Amino acid sequence: MADNLYDLLTHPGSAPSKTAADPSELEYITSWSGRSLSSLAADEPQALSQTSHGLLLSLQALSKKSHKDIIASAAHHATLRTSLPALAASAADLRVSIPKLDAEAVRFSTTYNKSSEHAVLARRKKALLLSRNVERLVDVLELPTLLATAISSAPVNYASALDLNGHIRRLHALYPTSPLLASIAAQADDAMRLMASNLLLSLQSPSLKLAASLRTVSWLRRVLPDLISTSISTATPKKSPHDTATQERVLGALFLVCRLATLTTTLDALDPLRHLADQERARQRALGSGNAWSGGQQTERFLKRYLEIFREQSFAIVSMFKSIFPAASTTAAGGDDDDQDPMEPIPSALATFPLHLVDMLLETLRAYLPVVKDQASRDSLLTQVLYCAGSLGRLGGDFGLFLATLDVGGEAEEEWVEVVKRHRALAGRLESMVGEQRRGN
Repeated sequence: MADNLYDLLTHPGSAPSKTAADPSELEYITSWSGRSLSSLAADEPQALSQTSHGLLLSLQALSKKSHKDIIASAAHHATLRTSLPALAASAADLRVSIPKLDAEAVRFSTTYNKSSEHAVLARRKKALLLSRNVERLVDVLELPTLLATAISSAPVNYASALDLNGHIRRLHALYPTSPLLASIAAQADDAMRLMASNLLLSLQSPSLKLAASLRTVSWLRRVLPDLISTSISTATPKKSPHDTATQERVLGALFLVCRLATLTTTLDALDPLRHLADQERARQRALGSGNAWSGGQQTERFLKRYLEIFREQSFAIVSMFKSIFPAASTTAAGGDDDDQDPMEPIPSALATFPLHLVDMLLETLRAYLPVVKDQASRDSLLTQVLYCAGSLGRLGGDFGLFLATLDVGGEAEEEWVEVVKRHRALAGRLESMVGEQRRGN
């Protein structure tokens, strides 16, 4: 019934519509069925007016409260005409791109797989390895700085420097192909050369004692083998059983050279006295051999001081060398005679060093002793020379026989004979006194 009434009201005088009715309108028409026509005519217009007025007030309140949102919603709805086609086009492009994206993902997963060998992955692995070991690398990079600080700090810590150098060499031996460790090893070699030069300079100290020299030589024994092996590698391509002995001989030669430099420097300090002695020599030559010469006092002072320094320093050098470098065994170390060099073993540097010292002394005596004409002064100087020869003689370097080669005047032979007799007589008395004292004890 409500449907028929709805069709009648909505399409008066025409055929019923086939479209579905609005449910709210049908519900409203259905509510009429229980009411009379007079009631509908009297009350319904007023009710509709009140409802319409209420809706109008609600709309006004809603528009006042949410008009901005409504305007924005209307504007957004207006853009749907262009946004929806663009979204559809983008969705179509996405449908087309998804297979390509899937193919690229498959290619990436197969190319950069963990089991594959790729340059990019290798660089990433190396970068990650460096990142995990950055603290160790910093410690390794600080080794040359620590080594240089140990060598140049005050006081010098040679023991720590040698330990650091040994650690660097072990690392380089474990990783010989590492450019970083090769660079660090090169810096360590430079530092060790500086340390070796400092140690050699310390051997030239005028106040060097045996204990200090022993420490210095022990440090040099740990520093010099690598430097020496580089210099003798061309001469001995294969490792020889005499390498250690060769290094000891080279170290001993360096020790003697340093101490000889100290002796030369100490003797050079006598240059003012030497200058006065040279002036006396010039005056004697100017007078000629036929005139009497009564000078020589300055030359005597120079020779006395020269002999004192020479005796003290030469005895100290040779005795210190014998204490630091004891004589090695003369027996060769193992091996067939065919494998040994017929020129070996090379003699120690000490075998020729006393000869050099004696040459220095004799050259000075030949130059200045003839200037001294006073017999007492000459006897005193010759006795001092004999004491010097006896001092070195206790260490196996007696040069008393070489004194006979000195040409210091026509009566030099008789003079030497008298001086030697007095010296031997004095030495005999001293020996007898010592013997009596020993027997008394």
